[in-house]
Amino acid sequence: MSTHHQIQNLLSFIDSSPSPWHVVSTIESLLKPFQFTKLDETTRWQLQPGGRYYVVRDDSSIILFVLGTKPLLDSGFKIVGAHTDSPGLRVKPNAINGKDSLLRLNVEIYGSPILATFTDRDLSLAGRICYRNDQGEIASQLIKFDKPLLRLPNLAIHMNRTVNEDGLKLHKQNELPLILSTLSEQQLPPDYFLSLLEKQSGINSAQLLSWDLAVYDTQKGVIWGAQEDFYSDSQLDNLASCHTALQALLNEAVLSENGNTLVCAFFDHEEIGSESKQGADGSFLPDVLQRITLASCEHQDFPRIMAKSFLISADMAHAYHPNFPSAYDLEHKVMVNKGPVIKINANHRYSSESISQAMFIDWCNQADIPYQYYSHRCDLPCGSTIGPITSAKLGIRSVDVGSPMWAMHSIRESAGVLDHDYLIKVLQRFFLDTR
Repeated sequence: MSTHHQIQNLLSFIDSSPSPWHVVSTIESLLKPFQFTKLDETTRWQLQPGGRYYVVRDDSSIILFVLGTKPLLDSGFKIVGAHTDSPGLRVKPNAINGKDSLLRLNVEIYGSPILATFTDRDLSLAGRICYRNDQGEIASQLIKFDKPLLRLPNLAIHMNRTVNEDGLKLHKQNELPLILSTLSEQQLPPDYFLSLLEKQSGINSAQLLSWDLAVYDTQKGVIWGAQEDFYSDSQLDNLASCHTALQALLNEAVLSENGNTLVCAFFDHEEIGSESKQGADGSFLPDVLQRITLASCEHQDFPRIMAKSFLISADMAHAYHPNFPSAYDLEHKVMVNKGPVIKINANHRYSSESISQAMFIDWCNQADIPYQYYSHRCDLPCGSTIGPITSAKLGIRSVDVGSPMWAMHSIRESAGVLDHDYLIKVLQRFFLDTR
């Protein structure tokens, strides 16, 4: 697959996945041609060597694995972890704000988005609704409004004269409600928002009980630049990493010529700390790995298998922005289109250490691709990933890596077209490693 075709594939993946619940649904659809079997956490699993399986928890986290023919005690697990969520805005339970002759939507901040980037965009809603079905059971369904439904207009510079000097600052409670509609001459009914959900989903509003709804940008992803060197979309952090792991795993050579047990674990809630039943700090991955282990080994073998295993935590990295050199450690400038980034932090905000770094470098060399190092400025707080959490929980060796990007946590992020393919190739080498 050509580099640009690979990027178009990525952009289609992102544009089909405007919420974590849609991400999992999109992944499930991509697995169908490869004969993966869906497992239910509430049932007994019958696993066969060479089998391809996946399991979903709470609709927004998914773990897929290929059960190898080699004994786990010899080869361990080869795991790539990433996350399905992105920072943004979520709809509050009492959604409608009807003051001042305008209908607005009440939202709450999820994670740490760059709020100013949400202004003057064609926004809409996507996520999951829960309802009582005709059999009286609680059920859920994906929902997505395809058209621009919402907007957060900027304040004119005439009322905010210092915006270009001081930056746009939005009050998190008072200045984030999104404009949805004008009020009619007669007051809109209190269930107006439910009627919108009913019209979009086809489910009677009287049956609707609750929702998880994210605000998303309706603008599609694009390849850009005079030589088409770059691409932009929402949610590159971290759907680009999910996509690289999927493309690496669903490679025919990886699937058919490999005795290793391979795992891709994509978690929700990384942007808010991972502490949930489907997050990296929850039991999801340990539960799945232990159940795989028990299919061929004894429970007491699990720590031994973890000691033989390896995790690549794949999350996007900060590319050097030449307009803002003071934001970077200039000895650790990361450039777009120059290869995957190994992320280092002495305080273990990233899980990389010297041995795991050396192993990843070796896989890069095998794949004949470049690599880079990133270290954050010492006078700025450093972000983190699922790497340290998962490594500590499992007692597994891990390295934190990612493709370089600009404008992380903006509603519109950018990266280099070459780096996506580079990371796919090194992840394939990792999956195929016979050590």
